[in-house]
Amino acid sequence: MAFESLGDKLQGVFKKLRGKGKLSEKDIKDAMREIKLALLEADVNFKVVRDFVNVVSEKALGQEIMESLTPAQQLVKIVNDELTQMIGGETETLKFSPKPPTIIMMCGLQGAGKTTATAKLALNLRKTMDKRPLMVACDVYRPAAIKQLQVLGDQIQIPVFSLGADVNPVEIARQAVEHAIKHGNDPVILDTAGRLHIDDMLMNELILIRAEVKPTEMLLVVDAMTGQDAVNVAKAFNDRLGVTGIILSKLDGDTRGGAALSVKQVTGKPIKYASVGEKLSDLEQFHPSRMASRILGMGDVLTLIDKAQEQIDEKKARELEAKIRKQQFDLDDFLEQFRQIRKMGSISQILGMLPGIDKKMLDMVDTEENEKRMVHIEAIIQSMTQEERRKPGIIGASRKVRIAQGSGTRVQDVNQLLKQFAEMQKMMKQMSSGKQTRMLKRLRKMR
Repeated sequence: MAFESLGDKLQGVFKKLRGKGKLSEKDIKDAMREIKLALLEADVNFKVVRDFVNVVSEKALGQEIMESLTPAQQLVKIVNDELTQMIGGETETLKFSPKPPTIIMMCGLQGAGKTTATAKLALNLRKTMDKRPLMVACDVYRPAAIKQLQVLGDQIQIPVFSLGADVNPVEIARQAVEHAIKHGNDPVILDTAGRLHIDDMLMNELILIRAEVKPTEMLLVVDAMTGQDAVNVAKAFNDRLGVTGIILSKLDGDTRGGAALSVKQVTGKPIKYASVGEKLSDLEQFHPSRMASRILGMGDVLTLIDKAQEQIDEKKARELEAKIRKQQFDLDDFLEQFRQIRKMGSISQILGMLPGIDKKMLDMVDTEENEKRMVHIEAIIQSMTQEERRKPGIIGASRKVRIAQGSGTRVQDVNQLLKQFAEMQKMMKQMSSGKQTRMLKRLRKMR
């Protein structure tokens, strides 16, 4: 994840301070010098760093922190608050037209990830808002751009409007809106052309499309891995087109990533979404406060809850609760829960959202090995008969050999799974007590 290095350095600064009962002015100035260097090394814009450090220093040297019982914690809070402001302050959502369809125009340089971001956004809006999006292939210049959007559309089962590569993009956009009105599609997401650099031809075409369809949102896709160029590109597009928001792509790369933190301050336009992985479902609404917490090692439990809610089927959750109460939780239920957790992301992604999990701990998680283990667990359960899944106690030595052969695993793997399941059943038995049942009800209300 981007910002790992920055997060490590900032957390290191606060770790030094936590051992001190009271902070001197020198302690704070030394800490601010280290924070400034960490931000600059992470590629955060120099002016943005200077303003950030000035504001934090002024607040940190005030009476509030000097007289605090836990000054190190107070300093973390100030840095967290100001970091949140720096990357956007309040969460900014997409605006929708009162008269459908809402038109969302995607723009950016070639290679920024516009076409993939178009598909990710369409999928996100269908899943989270029950929308019926239409993706539009307006990039008639890049070889295979139209085909790429159509392939992505097939993968996520979202329609793609195209008139081929020989029609003017302005006309494609106009006809796409008419098509959406006739067929009840909303929003219309235009995947426009990019160039390897900003030029008049590119800008003029985008200005003509904008004038023709009058988009509600003009979203700029910025490659988070391009360093300071990301900020320069964002400023140039905003100056010429007046973008309404930014989508950060490739935020999962092992880049310094700090330039992305500067985009809001330099352009005045909010980051609305961030792409956090390669899957088409890996697009998250951008919450500045949550991102600041992640960078400072304070976790991002709210996003983890959001991910869980997306995957939880309310009816199935009630059925599961009833089974737990009656102590009827079997391997089919185990498999169902297991699949829901897998949909939330990789183990390292999930752990990265928990507070107190530092980079060293994440590095110890062998993602590839864990993914392989997850595939094995699913294969083992699927190789069992329906009766074996309901009553694992009947699985003796010969059955274990058959299950291992059928799943392409070892008998030891089958034994390990059965042992884990037996332990889980014990826990479920405890949860069927009055106290645990009340806890389950409270958890369900939280959802």
